[in-house]
Amino acid sequence: MKRPYNFSAGPAAIPAEVLEQAAAEMLDWHGCGMGVMEMSHRGKEFRSICEQAQAKLRELLAVPAQFKILFMQGGGLAENAIVPLNLSRAGTVDFVVTGSWSQKSQQEARKYAAQVNVVASSEDTGFTSLPAPATWTLSRGASYLHLCSNETINGVEFQQLPDLQALGSDAPLVIDFSSHVASRPVDWSRVGLAFGGAQKNLGPAGLTLVVVREDLLGHALPACPSAFDYRTVAEHQSMYNTPPTWGIYIAGLTFEWLGRQREGPLSGIAAMEQRHIAKAQLLYDAIDNSGLYLNKVVPHCRSRMNVPFFLRDESRNDDFLAGARERGLLQLKGHKSVGGMRASIYNAMPLAGVQALVDYMREFEQKRA
Repeated sequence: MKRPYNFSAGPAAIPAEVLEQAAAEMLDWHGCGMGVMEMSHRGKEFRSICEQAQAKLRELLAVPAQFKILFMQGGGLAENAIVPLNLSRAGTVDFVVTGSWSQKSQQEARKYAAQVNVVASSEDTGFTSLPAPATWTLSRGASYLHLCSNETINGVEFQQLPDLQALGSDAPLVIDFSSHVASRPVDWSRVGLAFGGAQKNLGPAGLTLVVVREDLLGHALPACPSAFDYRTVAEHQSMYNTPPTWGIYIAGLTFEWLGRQREGPLSGIAAMEQRHIAKAQLLYDAIDNSGLYLNKVVPHCRSRMNVPFFLRDESRNDDFLAGARERGLLQLKGHKSVGGMRASIYNAMPLAGVQALVDYMREFEQKRA
């Protein structure tokens, strides 16, 4: 069966191989007589699934031993509250605001931190650029600095994480990497905590990944619910409460799929990064060389994952989307807050899907020129 190409920003496409394996194991996982959704999370079957998923993810992302990998619930949006409940120590926290998600993050943190400082913002450019780290006005003694390393809605991405120590700050760096996790390597030497919802690059909605340095555990505010206390979750191997078992299972299959990917001599995440560079370049070149389409993001800040673009004649938006659907190019409508179009080209999107989109864009422009 030929499936359409799904450009949804999330929940997003899952690799067909993963879905096929999950379908084959739906009623009976490895001969145990139960499907994964029916298992006790405390049984040996599911514990093996969870342990293998965690081990594979640690290998894929080269997560150092001093970091704990937690499988939680609530999505990235809930982590906007859970992070300050665990790390703010009721003190000052710094935020770099580069789009819709970091904007929401700093607003939520104000409920729990004594002070929230926006140390840099690109709002004056309409979130089409990233403020240079050298211009950030960092707070002395901040509990942490938060940034969204890839803004799903606005289509900007940090191509390199900031070195806070080089900027004179001892604050741990917290990154929301929801929409580009597992698409490129992570420099863990610069990170204190990373979190992300799984529903873009890792699997289904319902699972949230948290990777946190051990020295940041144990500082939760008294008001923090026990199920959201990172130390409690870590001590119970993500089993303090019933975890999102199905999400962990599918994510584990996705981690195995990622490990099998090859691009020339490269494998795993390195291969995925090369693939994403090629996909993004193909799409951005088509936009930049067009008289109809426009991307407003400064080129060196452009996301490899989420490509927003606009028709210079927006009266043709509905025709464009209708024609795309006819060709099996789905979920291209831009976020309601910014309009236009958006193509999310996550891990499960093949180069052929991006090529099909580019071919359609050129055809649409030529026929309606």
